[in-house]
Amino acid sequence: MISESRIKVRYVETDRMGIVYHANYLVWFEIARSEFLEKLGFPYADMERAGYMSPVVDVQLAYGTPLTYGDTAIVRTRVTKLTQVKTEYAYEVYKEGQQVGVDKPCCTGRTTHCLVDGETFKPLSQKRAMPDLYAAYQEAVEAE
Repeated sequence: MISESRIKVRYVETDRMGIVYHANYLVWFEIARSEFLEKLGFPYADMERAGYMSPVVDVQLAYGTPLTYGDTAIVRTRVTKLTQVKTEYAYEVYKEGQQVGVDKPCCTGRTTHCLVDGETFKPLSQKRAMPDLYAAYQEAVEAE
């Protein structure tokens, strides 16, 4: 499953050079990941209410062509790896108007998350703690 999120670049997200400040891509990844989970039927807020959290344990980013104020970013999100403890998301950011799969993305990245107990932060088996989410992830995985 690939989810697409549209994000209008706001002035506050740019730096003095007029391009998107590099750390804002991480914010966009979070927005896109939350939308991905909602499309799966598992809003992140519900996960937290159930007593679980899914912190980022690893991040990788590669930058290409910059985006600027007023552009619209298209963030394509998918799950590429799944274990009982960790989930890896991959992201491709395109400028609206680019051809996905033909043009080079403006940014690519990955985040790895683990499921933890919301109080102790101890890692948990996703398969045991949230079997329905784990099953949905299994169906959604798009291996590379």
